Amino acid sequence: MLCVVNLRRELGLLGAVGVGLGSILGTGVFVALAIAAGEAGAWLPLAVLLGGVVATFNGLSSAQLAAVHPVAGGTYAYGRKFLHPYAGFVAGVTFLAAKSASAATAALGVAGYLSLALGLPGWIRVPLALSVVLILTLLVQRGLRRSSVVNLVLVSVTLSGLVLFVAASFAAGSDLWGWTALQDGTAAPLSPTWQSVLYAVALSFVAYTGYGRVATMGEEVRDPARTIPRAVVVTLVVSALVYTLVAFAAVWAVGPAGMAAASEGAAAPLVAITQSFSGPVGLPGGLAGWLTVAAISAMAGVLLNLILGLSRVAFAMARDGEAPASLARLDAAGDNPSVAVWAVAVVVMGLAATGDVRLTWSFSALTVLLYYGLANLAALRVMEGRFLPRWVSVAGLISCLGLTFFVPLAAWIPAVLVVGFMTVVRAMSQRKN
Repeated sequence: MLCVVNLRRELGLLGAVGVGLGSILGTGVFVALAIAAGEAGAWLPLAVLLGGVVATFNGLSSAQLAAVHPVAGGTYAYGRKFLHPYAGFVAGVTFLAAKSASAATAALGVAGYLSLALGLPGWIRVPLALSVVLILTLLVQRGLRRSSVVNLVLVSVTLSGLVLFVAASFAAGSDLWGWTALQDGTAAPLSPTWQSVLYAVALSFVAYTGYGRVATMGEEVRDPARTIPRAVVVTLVVSALVYTLVAFAAVWAVGPAGMAAASEGAAAPLVAITQSFSGPVGLPGGLAGWLTVAAISAMAGVLLNLILGLSRVAFAMARDGEAPASLARLDAAGDNPSVAVWAVAVVVMGLAATGDVRLTWSFSALTVLLYYGLANLAALRVMEGRFLPRWVSVAGLISCLGLTFFVPLAAWIPAVLVVGFMTVVRAMSQRKN
């Protein structure tokens, strides 16, 4: 008989906001914005802002759910309670798939910035990424409290680096429409369509979804009915401001085509942009060095929080009999699902071994949209303890489902295969029981 265990409530408002920001301010701003620039062109700031609006709808729905049902597992747990056990199962699978891909992208991002800073050859990126996953997994194994403190330090370093980047980018000059890049031949012109802009919105939306980490840790937050909604709102407001400023500053400095070219030609796009500065900036090398430190610390923080969140969902699924029971085992102190942590690390390392950040980010975009579509649907079923207007969840549901149509087929195929395969495994496991 499986023993039901619960996690300790240790996080307050500051810690919860730190977890949210640490999960958001990383791969999205240092890697994915440049990828989205190749789709949206000069409309990148708008795409980023719209991604934040969609994230706000979903974040409020998640906060509503976490406030009335504060347990580990996020939408997996909410789907089981408010929709159907299978809906919760699909949410759990899509979350694990989406965030494992995001974690792999973060690991590759850390390796990219680190290898560029040290002048290492390109082939070293994958081994470096695997090493980063291993090191941070060991840190997570030491427990939530130490990881939370480290996370707050990483967030502070990240924000300082981004503030310097924004200031330097605005000082570098104005190339909002990419005229300089077109005239000197450093980049091809971008002619975005409304479909490509909406795809960029989907790519940008993924960059915000770290707020869901607060909800997946609902079982570890003190006074969740008050703390979680406040933490989600603060996290989204701060991150939306930072993302929009960084996107506008980068496009202002080198133009949309130049930003897209930085993504194509370097593993560290924001550093590549700073290295192209001339004139009034004066210290591109020093700025690039500090930005590299901020990028590495940010994406390491994202990876740390993703390992925490993924392991909690795997833990919750195992506790409910939807995954192998061994994943529900806690360590000797009784506050860390150690088996789930290592299982997540193995999956993330496998994805990072592909070395393809564009594929992993697109796959993450699709699966996370499906995941939050289920979250909004579950939020509409909440009756008691409701504080959120229903139109917010309706808007979130329509936004998520609508944006999935603009994600390329290359991301749909593996997503359908993963959900289908796990459904078959689940059915076989339940038949045996």
